[in-house]
Amino acid sequence: MTTVANAPITVAALYQFTRFEETASLREPLLAKCEKVGTMGTLLLAKEGINGTIAGSENAIAQVLGHIRAMPGCAELDVKFSHAESMPFNRMKVRLKREIVAMGEPDIDPRQSVGRYVAPEDWNELISDPDTIVIDTRNDYEVAIGTFEGAVDPETASFRDFPQWFREHRDELLEAKKKVAMFCTGGIRCEKSTSFLRSEGIDDVFHLKGGILKYLETVPQDESLWHGECFVFDQRVSVKHGLELGSYGQCFACRMPLSDEEMASPAYAEGVSCPHCIDARNEEQRARYAERQKQQKLARKRGEEHIGKRLERDAKETADD
Repeated sequence: MTTVANAPITVAALYQFTRFEETASLREPLLAKCEKVGTMGTLLLAKEGINGTIAGSENAIAQVLGHIRAMPGCAELDVKFSHAESMPFNRMKVRLKREIVAMGEPDIDPRQSVGRYVAPEDWNELISDPDTIVIDTRNDYEVAIGTFEGAVDPETASFRDFPQWFREHRDELLEAKKKVAMFCTGGIRCEKSTSFLRSEGIDDVFHLKGGILKYLETVPQDESLWHGECFVFDQRVSVKHGLELGSYGQCFACRMPLSDEEMASPAYAEGVSCPHCIDARNEEQRARYAERQKQQKLARKRGEEHIGKRLERDAKETADD
């Protein structure tokens, strides 16, 4: 059996906050490079920088990273590597966005002010300190399948909800606490969330360098304070310690991660419904999803991507911007 260490597909999660004066002129050369070497995934370009995840052969990933590092301000590009046995993306996209991670706070600039980075090997000591409040900056469905011991879950559906949540709960969160430790999947959301807290006048703010992914890669499981699995935004759905493939599936009707127990539920039908969304859809919608699922299976057999899936995903990406 292929192991993570020797799996043929390299997955690179990357970001860099920098200042791009003209993103449109960067898009086409970057997309052309990705397509030429055969990588797949999604890269986002905005005036504040670049963010995304791509997958391909080790050589292909190296070539794309070389191209990105030659872009303005990207020489110190932050990259986290993992591996997969099969391609976790269906195609390659380079999109222009207003933000590379949407928080909706236009005055926040991580290039000017962020929290203090904490290496994965030092993270346990920080979050075990009784003077530290630990905050998970991810969305509710991500937190549901795994988080750090003692972490506060904001129960937010979108990162855009985080500033309002923090302002509403600031006093109770900081009561008798001197330090704030924050974490996210790969580090990028914490760049903005710690910058936001500093703009709110909080100085003792820390964040996990490299995010959960770097922690799971670096810290031995028998020393870990992480419980559960880490949601990732590709077809792997989740990863475990050592960045091994996780156990979760996903509902392609509502996008929620699903446990084996949930996929065994009578409410689960592939591409149609799951226990999380069964009551939120009517019979007409479920019939439409079932037909879409049928067409997608036929398209996969032909080695194609079903157009309905592309249109649905493109609409979702536009709505999330």
